[in-house]
Amino acid sequence: MEVFTGIAAVPEGFGPSAVTIGKFDGLHTGHRVVIEDLLELAGDDLEPVVVTFDRNPLELLHPDRCPQPLVGLDQKLDLLASAGVAATVVLPFDAALAALEPEAFVDEVLLGPLGMRRLLVGDDFRFGRHGRGDVALLERMGAERGFTVRVQRQVTRESRRVSSTWIRELLGAGAIEEATALLGRPPAVRGEVVHGAHRGRELGFPTANLAERSDGMIPADGVYAGRLVDRSLDPPVAYPAAISVGSNPTFEGVPPKQVEAYVLDRTLDLYGHLVDVEFTHRIRGQVAYRGIEPLIAQMTVDVEQVRTLVG
Repeated sequence: MEVFTGIAAVPEGFGPSAVTIGKFDGLHTGHRVVIEDLLELAGDDLEPVVVTFDRNPLELLHPDRCPQPLVGLDQKLDLLASAGVAATVVLPFDAALAALEPEAFVDEVLLGPLGMRRLLVGDDFRFGRHGRGDVALLERMGAERGFTVRVQRQVTRESRRVSSTWIRELLGAGAIEEATALLGRPPAVRGEVVHGAHRGRELGFPTANLAERSDGMIPADGVYAGRLVDRSLDPPVAYPAAISVGSNPTFEGVPPKQVEAYVLDRTLDLYGHLVDVEFTHRIRGQVAYRGIEPLIAQMTVDVEQVRTLVG
């Protein structure tokens, strides 16, 4: 997949194309249907192109209302590439883009650089300065400028629209399997493995600790079954892992929302490696133990449960 950072990076003569626009946070099953429809809309004669943003526009426009992203930008691009998109344009969302009138957005972003001939958007799609642009405006402009507009069907589950908001609610509650069903894959956090306090090693369960600045939404505190995927290897390698999320209440001075993964039956040097920690099942919540021995006993039980689930 080609990735263009900003419209200026799109090569002259690119296209013609079929385009869809959105945040695509998490690239969940609803988004996957959008991509499938985009590929069908493009057919054999147009390039299927996704236009997205380097951040949630709310981060600039209404930071107090901006939700935590489900994935980082690199994760999103990997997911789009795996879905079969030919090219993605990542628009830096800044004050200049926010101030662009909707007609100018169509002309300067979609038509001129991308040679757009077909456009796929949701029925509630808004764009341009103050969100003034909508589907009706796109349809009028399409009739004038020679492109067609298709309104995307909604994807529902249990009578509710599949959305990033719903998935955030599930992850915040530790409902991993339900979130996985909506995502179409296990939720994951991506980050660099860094040195921790080495308490896990002292307890007999050495863990890979993710840096605090990691990508992806971290689920509720607790112990999980899942996998650690070493992305520093080519191709990446996945290992079954027992995962701890939280402040580790048995010990003092541990920062909140720490992600630690104990790889089963392997001794690995992962420091400095970029890894994905994938969550497949929630085993239990966090518990403060009175002493080391009951903690070790519980960790032994947790590891055996992880082995049954994923190992």
